[in-house]
Amino acid sequence: MERSVFGGGGVAQSDSVSASAIVAQTVKGSHVLKIDGYSRVKASAGSGKFISSGEFVVGGITWDIRHRPAPQAQPCHGRRGKLRVQLARRRRRASPVVFLWQGHAHALSSRADTGFGCRRFIMRKALRGSAYLKDDCFSVRCDVTVSTTAVRIPRSVAVPPPDMHQHIGRLLESQVGTDVTFQVGEETFAAHRLVLAARSPVFMAQLFGPMKERSTGHVRIDDMDPRVFRTMLHFIYTDSLPDMDSGDDARAMAQHLLVAADRYDMERLKLTCEDRLCDYINTGTAATTLVLAELHGSRGLKEACFEFLKSPGNLKATMDCDEFQHLTNSCPSLLSELLANVAP
Repeated sequence: MERSVFGGGGVAQSDSVSASAIVAQTVKGSHVLKIDGYSRVKASAGSGKFISSGEFVVGGITWDIRHRPAPQAQPCHGRRGKLRVQLARRRRRASPVVFLWQGHAHALSSRADTGFGCRRFIMRKALRGSAYLKDDCFSVRCDVTVSTTAVRIPRSVAVPPPDMHQHIGRLLESQVGTDVTFQVGEETFAAHRLVLAARSPVFMAQLFGPMKERSTGHVRIDDMDPRVFRTMLHFIYTDSLPDMDSGDDARAMAQHLLVAADRYDMERLKLTCEDRLCDYINTGTAATTLVLAELHGSRGLKEACFEFLKSPGNLKATMDCDEFQHLTNSCPSLLSELLANVAP
């Protein structure tokens, strides 16, 4: 907030106020260290030597527990936080032995006369006759709490949503820098090799591989409707489909686009078409949709058809349609799969 004040002589003065916040945060983590064969470990370790646990991460810091069978106090400068160490319970009535620490780290020693707060550790003599040591084995659990602070400054900057697809889409509309043309039926489309190759491995091989289109810069497509190719180009450049009318035309477009997506190995476009075709499954379209799904490996669309046909009424009405005969003639194996999936 800024405020202007006019004093004597007409000189403008300005007072500004800013704000920030200090946020305290804590991160907690635990690790259990098991000492198996305590007597052998104690006998083999020399003075000052330690055995380290596996490393574990708490608060972005790597920690380990160091067991010194022959204790030696050793200062260790570390992070600020809180540490809780306790022997694992062996009996219900046994009280855990706890060492609480807060501040800078110190070596954790079992000696009673050294170390910060170490008088609360169990003595080795007491450990040997306690319920915590069983079959020459005991466990220690270490709970670590790391305290951090962060300064947060309020921001008035609003980051807009991603809009790269809009810029790439305008590139297609303007046709600036196009370097390849497609002859689809009676229509010609100009496009950018790099954009097409980045979106389709088939276009990558076609436009940058050892095929003639690489040298000529011209590709002819005779088995696709120009409207379908135009819609596919729109998806390639914008990662979305344009608005399309509902009804049979929209269903037919989704079917043709699914075939094109499968041909050019564009998985996201293919799944988008599958999703749209699920909305058009009915007794008159289920059979042809099943054949389409089978021919192009559209597992999700096929399962949606099976789910629809699990209803006895839907199945009977579909089998009475002429399209069902096309299913039995073109994909007889699909008929067996259909009956296996819809059988009660």
